[in-house]
Amino acid sequence: MTTVTPGRRFYEEQLNYLFAKDVDGLIDNHYNEDAVLVSVDFVVKGRDALKAHFRNYLAMLGNLEVKSTDKFNETDNSAILEASVVSNLGPAHVYDAWIIENGKISYHFTGIK
Repeated sequence: MTTVTPGRRFYEEQLNYLFAKDVDGLIDNHYNEDAVLVSVDFVVKGRDALKAHFRNYLAMLGNLEVKSTDKFNETDNSAILEASVVSNLGPAHVYDAWIIENGKISYHFTGIK
């Protein structure tokens, strides 16, 4: 029997919001008010900006399918993962790391290859 850890449950919830294209639910329930999303190409700060970013991102991706979660690790206040995905843009590997405070993301580091 596999135990679902808090970090893994959080990740699965994150995916469900993305699959449902529920940006408001994602940001309101998973991101702190002053959360920051960081990639090598951009920085997005605050819930309103995060909502605009994720709406644009999901529209660009179209259909999103996670083929596999290749690596996942967590601590009490963080999680990091690598996943293989397919979208309308084609196959890709995504990388995400979260710093979690009070049950929500304060810092989200992301990348894609």
